[in-house]
Amino acid sequence: MRKNNPSKAGCGVTRRQFIKTSTALAGTALFTPWILTGASAVTGSSTIRTAADQMTLGKTGIKLSRLGFGTGSANGSTQFSAGKDGFTDLIHYAYDQGITYVDTAEAYHTFGWIGTAIKGLPREKLFIQSKVDGQPEDALGVIDSHRKTLDTDYIDSLLVHCMTGGQWTDEWKRIMDAFDQAKEKKWIRAKGVSCHTLPALCAAVATDWTEVHLVRVNPQGSFTDAESDGWGSFGHDIAPVMQQIKTMRAKGRGVIGMKICGNGTFTDPADREKSIRFAMSCKEIDAVVIGFKNRQEIDEAIEHINRALKEV
Repeated sequence: MRKNNPSKAGCGVTRRQFIKTSTALAGTALFTPWILTGASAVTGSSTIRTAADQMTLGKTGIKLSRLGFGTGSANGSTQFSAGKDGFTDLIHYAYDQGITYVDTAEAYHTFGWIGTAIKGLPREKLFIQSKVDGQPEDALGVIDSHRKTLDTDYIDSLLVHCMTGGQWTDEWKRIMDAFDQAKEKKWIRAKGVSCHTLPALCAAVATDWTEVHLVRVNPQGSFTDAESDGWGSFGHDIAPVMQQIKTMRAKGRGVIGMKICGNGTFTDPADREKSIRFAMSCKEIDAVVIGFKNRQEIDEAIEHINRALKEV
């Protein structure tokens, strides 16, 4: 297992090492487009906000890029189809664009590839979020196995995955207790949940246990949380979800938006841009995660986010 520490620097050389000097170079003509997107460049009195901005995740104090790389499209089969080398190349390409947030789960086909994919990248600059599925007998052991599979001493954010019941905080207490133990051991830095119904989401907001919420968000209401239908469908009323997001923020929770592209159903670029614009206009959302299968999709998302941030 790689030995690392979130408080220590260990950057590589060349391009990535150059990031360290970005603050010193501010205001000069030496900026490359990558550095401009990676450091919230300042022009005069206005701040240029970008997809690569390092955001603070609620009250956790943890930093992550505004845009995250989702590795679980169709349970990761989309990314898996690129092959291990292609997947690794895509993770590195995303990092070079300033995307430091990688989102995974043990249920994803790509889960076993993450450790290799992030090899060579400075661990302390990454935000890795993973998810535990089901109710394993040895929950603490499963959390430890996440660290080993991901080849890291710590996971930045670990979630209970895909809750649907309104009573999940009672039914999953043993698993939640294991998360607390893992945090005490410094195996994880923050804990939270992803939900797939409105009752489960409301329960997640109500409990003081939750630090991070992964929430399904898009204005079209595609695969967003509703009263029933755990996985989701089209045309749901997004207003109740947005109200819960406001409450999350009022409680100081970290909030990450997912299903920004409607679970991959938004084949029209205009729909994707509409959804991204909606998410960027919501000040309560710290970051968003989108599943990518090629460089063009990464470039498009960055372009849409950067454009939206100029206008909202």
